[in-house]
Amino acid sequence: MKPSKPTQRRHLPTSPFKPPAAAPPLKEFALHDQVSHDKYGLGRVLEIDPGRAVLVDFGTQKVKILAPFAKLFKL
Repeated sequence: MKPSKPTQRRHLPTSPFKPPAAAPPLKEFALHDQVSHDKYGLGRVLEIDPGRAVLVDFGTQKVKILAPFAKLFKL
């Protein structure tokens, strides 16, 4: 038997605590967008798997970067 996942508690308007932060929206990339990555440097988007991953050509190598694209920035 699998343990159930903990349910997310509802924020009450009268609570003295701040409501939980919403998840940041996913970054969106288009084909041939020029991007920068903290580890790999400058590159160009070759393929897109919407909401999951992007394939980026960094010149010396092609790297598949998975969502949420924390270190990938559109230029």
